[in-house]
Amino acid sequence: MKYYQIIIVLVLGLIITIVGALFKVMHWPYASIMLITGMFTKVAALILLIIKLISDRRTNNLLNK
Repeated sequence: MKYYQIIIVLVLGLIITIVGALFKVMHWPYASIMLITGMFTKVAALILLIIKLISDRRTNNLLNK
């Protein structure tokens, strides 16, 4: 995956979490499912981003300086 794809997944997770919080405040159905889905999406995107940063040689050299 490329960096922008990972960031898009991260933003989608953030949007799902925010909408889920709105659903929770308004006491609408499926709020918990949206919150859980959004959180797992954000965690997965962050894990992918960390793996990408570690495996990329140019970034790895940048972090060592």
